[in-house]
Amino acid sequence: MPNRRRIEAAPRRGPNSRMNDLSVKPAPAVTLFGVNLSLGRGAARVHILKDIALNIGRGEAVGLVGPSGSGKSTLLMVMAGLERPDTGTVLVAGQDIGRLDEDALARFRGRQVGIVFQSFHLIPTMTALENVAVPLELAGAADAFARAERELAGVGLGERLAHYPAQLSGGEQQRVALARALAPHPAILVADEPTGNLDEATGSEIVDLMFAGRAARNTTLILVTHDANLAARCDRVVRMRSGRVEPAAPAKVIA
Repeated sequence: MPNRRRIEAAPRRGPNSRMNDLSVKPAPAVTLFGVNLSLGRGAARVHILKDIALNIGRGEAVGLVGPSGSGKSTLLMVMAGLERPDTGTVLVAGQDIGRLDEDALARFRGRQVGIVFQSFHLIPTMTALENVAVPLELAGAADAFARAERELAGVGLGERLAHYPAQLSGGEQQRVALARALAPHPAILVADEPTGNLDEATGSEIVDLMFAGRAARNTTLILVTHDANLAARCDRVVRMRSGRVEPAAPAKVIA
């Protein structure tokens, strides 16, 4: 009988048992190591990023903070594939983006990376619907306009589909930009001061939509901000200073 009880209590393990093994951790959404980047030429050349090493988990929300000129936005652009480092490796969704040529990188970015800028960057000659649909079309989505319409409805712009950027308020333009970024269901969403050009109330609405969109898709969110309250909403804060990631503060021990 004791042997029988031991056999019955033993966990069943099959070929897929590792999927439920909590000791097996999924690959990070973003990994950087040995990343250096300098900009400018000659005496004006400046070492912007210095030996960056960083892991960001899948579905994690990370706030990048630090003083102006610390390299936050440049690091964000490197993770988004918009800047190539001089040295080091950048892995996004398991892909070494440094190994991609410009065309392949653009295709990868269109599928896996959503980007929200402070200044919206909408195409002025296209309607809100077209601004969201065109990137989907470039990514090969057959239902690009239907998906774009759903995304715009999701950010409260279902009645503004045919409006051009100049006919929209700043908050509405940022909603279009957010819908465009989230529409492909990217692996990571990067945002550079997404509320910088908005008043406090409108900015709060955009942030709520951004976090809701990230949660609905389990998208990794990486945002640059000077807003301490916005950074506090993230799962983790990464601080930068003089082009380096500062070591995490040690956890407080409560006696």
